[in-house]
Amino acid sequence: MTLYARRLPLALLGALLLSGCVGTLPQPSGDSVDLGLPGVQRNDAAIRETLKANAALQERLDFVAAPLLIKNHDSCKSLARPLLGITAKNKYSYSSGLSAAAQEALGLGEMLQVTGIMAGSGASRSGLQRGDVLMSAGNQPMPQGTTAEYDAPAVIVPLLIGQSSIKLTVLRDGSSKTLSVPLTKACAFRVELGNADNINSYADGRRIMVTRGMLKFVRSDEELAFVIAKEMAHNALGHARKLGSTTAARNAINALMQVNPQFGSANAAASIKPMPREMDALADRLAINMLARGGYRLDGVIPFWQRLAQQVPEGVSDGHTALHPATAQRLAAMEKSVAEIHRRRTPKKVGKARK
Repeated sequence: MTLYARRLPLALLGALLLSGCVGTLPQPSGDSVDLGLPGVQRNDAAIRETLKANAALQERLDFVAAPLLIKNHDSCKSLARPLLGITAKNKYSYSSGLSAAAQEALGLGEMLQVTGIMAGSGASRSGLQRGDVLMSAGNQPMPQGTTAEYDAPAVIVPLLIGQSSIKLTVLRDGSSKTLSVPLTKACAFRVELGNADNINSYADGRRIMVTRGMLKFVRSDEELAFVIAKEMAHNALGHARKLGSTTAARNAINALMQVNPQFGSANAAASIKPMPREMDALADRLAINMLARGGYRLDGVIPFWQRLAQQVPEGVSDGHTALHPATAQRLAAMEKSVAEIHRRRTPKKVGKARK
């Protein structure tokens, strides 16, 4: 199951690429806790393994998304921000019923700790490492304890104004290190792991969610990139807002980030409007260009969406095709964009000069 941290203010997205959040998680009963599967109780060992497994899934999402977010900031326009390019958590990032398990399974304590570094970002070149404990930013101590994530923006955000880098002091192996971390301009979208087995993905204008079911469906990181780029394009084009679906998409994402057996994925997405074919085709064309700029190959993109439409048809109410039913128009738009990119990449033949 997806066991996330509590939600951070959106302002922090311009400072740290931090983890998302979960809603209220159930309290433990004895040595077990309900993880959202009806009639299923997991013991402490299973909870720890679940935390590790979902941390690995989130790391995969972040890794695949990184080049798309960085290379396409021009397409995101007002939604692009200078990012510090790290994720950071402490044990209080998880609900009280899971904080002890997070400390044991993930090594988290009172202070914010680097749990991920955005590939290709300034942070990845600065010498920061996973596991570094954040001691200070600039000359200000980083917050710790139960509200560390919420208090972090007051320290970080002022340091970004007019700057190209930020000074971080971290604790590593018992010694402090001070590093200059270049900021990285990128689309400021959080890419979240969804707590559902339906094969779908969602975008609310600011966030992207890929369900656990979609992660099982894709056969490679390249196919996962196709899904992320598609939702990035919808966000960049403001489609949720234009359709009046922002609140519905936001509620669906919030619901699927919680462990709640009473609120299934079908209920969460029921009020999201299907994407009109013109908007969907436009997003597909932009997504193809985002993939190309992100360095992903395009040969498999059309076969992937064909396979998805065949295996998860429109009649599957909580599936991807139900929200994106115009398969023929989408495929035609993708074929056109792929052909255009191939033409741009193919060197023009120069005819022999006449004698």
